[in-house]
Amino acid sequence: MEACHLNQKQLASRWDVREGTLERWRSDGIGPPFMKLMGRVMYRLQDIEKFELASLHSSTSSRYMPAEVRP
Repeated sequence: MEACHLNQKQLASRWDVREGTLERWRSDGIGPPFMKLMGRVMYRLQDIEKFELASLHSSTSSRYMPAEVRP
């Protein structure tokens, strides 16, 4: 199984945020898990997609829970 990774610039583009936002989130412990490989920050695609799924909302008062995540 080949793992797919995004660097900070690619994730910032995917989410239309500044790279500085991702840097601040990492410092504050917000956002998807990341790894540092030889000084480079990388995000696994599976962690990004899991974070995106957990961030879905169906309304302003409740969180969206797809059937495969429901208890």
